[in-house]
Amino acid sequence: MAIGVKICSFDFEVAKTTLTNKDLEKFLDTTDEWITKRTGIKKRQILKDNETSVDLGISAAKKAIERINFNPLDFDLIISASSAPEEIYPSTSCVIQDAIQAKNAACFDLKAACAGLIYSLNVARAFIKSGIYKNILIVATDSTSKHTDWSDRSTCVLFSDGAGAIILKADENDDDILDIDLMADGSCKDYITLTVKGKPCPIVDKAKENKKPFIQMKGKEVYRFVMNEMPPRLEKLLKDCNLTPETIDYFLPHQSNQRMIDALAEKLNIDNSKIISTIEDHGNMSAASVIVALRESIDKKNLKLPAKILISTFGAGMSAGNAIIKLDENI
Repeated sequence: MAIGVKICSFDFEVAKTTLTNKDLEKFLDTTDEWITKRTGIKKRQILKDNETSVDLGISAAKKAIERINFNPLDFDLIISASSAPEEIYPSTSCVIQDAIQAKNAACFDLKAACAGLIYSLNVARAFIKSGIYKNILIVATDSTSKHTDWSDRSTCVLFSDGAGAIILKADENDDDILDIDLMADGSCKDYITLTVKGKPCPIVDKAKENKKPFIQMKGKEVYRFVMNEMPPRLEKLLKDCNLTPETIDYFLPHQSNQRMIDALAEKLNIDNSKIISTIEDHGNMSAASVIVALRESIDKKNLKLPAKILISTFGAGMSAGNAIIKLDENI
């Protein structure tokens, strides 16, 4: 009998400090109107210096666990989708494992930028379907604001700090993940970049301070990548599942930019009423965006269950991950 994957629980956490567009007007050459028109974002949540993305990931994981009263000792594996972790090592997943007392779980971090959640979902799915693991926790968490140039209005208005956690279990009777599509194009590697500073041995070479340790983004190129690559891949994914834009219940795109979200939905002929977007209140939370938008929309009764949901994520690399999932009423 084929093993299915059950989505048992998911939840999120965001930074406690809110930064509005009006706040940004105080130190940037910008306006609330300019930001809203170009991005759809009104506010974002930002970590303070003594707060970390690991804190957010731990909180999101605990919330997901509490929703179903899950025993952390039953986790076989923890995957952390962290694009810009607080530390290179120890891995974020190991710190989360210790905090939630899931000492029986293997741990590793996966880096696929804003597509990290769907990449992690596909890895977890493969582990479960192969019978290697039965209970897996995925935590997507990043403190992107700490890697933002706050004098660059083209990038700093976009990003926000948050985490999302999802619990998956093996199921012999059902499968909540209908299909997943992953892709990457390394020829677009310079569209979104973030350099980690390091220094060579002084005997070997002198350090060169010629790279900015901030997120650098070529917005127009990113937009073209998404508009060219995502529609045909999403159409094929729907076709492979015998679905159409009309037969899915909701479309959940990466919360990158409202204009990009609307343009992508239009290319796919998806009605605006099916779009899940919380970008106005949260900005771009990297790989956590999907879970934040999904959980909040369900909790606010803006998304009715049961539902089939088309998900599309994309980010640095360039990398992309698309999925079709179904959720039942008690999630």
